[in-house]
Amino acid sequence: MKNLIIVRHAKSSWDAPLRDFDRPLQNRGIQDAHLVSSNMNDSLPKTFMIWSSPAKRASETAMIFAQNISYPVESIVYKDDLYTFDERQLEKTVRSCSDDYDNVILFGHNEAITNFVNKFGDIFIDNVTTSGVVSLTFDANNWSGIGKGRTRKVIFPRDLKNERRPI
Repeated sequence: MKNLIIVRHAKSSWDAPLRDFDRPLQNRGIQDAHLVSSNMNDSLPKTFMIWSSPAKRASETAMIFAQNISYPVESIVYKDDLYTFDERQLEKTVRSCSDDYDNVILFGHNEAITNFVNKFGDIFIDNVTTSGVVSLTFDANNWSGIGKGRTRKVIFPRDLKNERRPI
């Protein structure tokens, strides 16, 4: 059994004239990342690894989550291949994960994330929002063999703000 928790980076700023890769989080993004990550502890596996896109907004989101779920920030693995908006590249990267790990938390970008969770999950999601989390489970013994999985949990900041229960 393989488990993937996929997180779209938090809301980023377009205010400064920066390269896309260098855009930081805005205040709302920081608040939403703290809100969502602080509500995840009951749904985390006992052991996991964290992979993140090296883009500033994704790496900052990963660091906020890591701090709130008591994961050492120095253990975050930054993968250049996760700086993608293409679900095929995201799928290729996920399939390359070592089978030594059954549980991975991954921080990345849209459209890749929404398209990936719709291809591999069993619940259609129109748009994975910024700071949105989708947890998928695959009945597979290796990452390279993942197929259609099961969507276990969806957490969006608006659900927590409105006190609605996510899936």
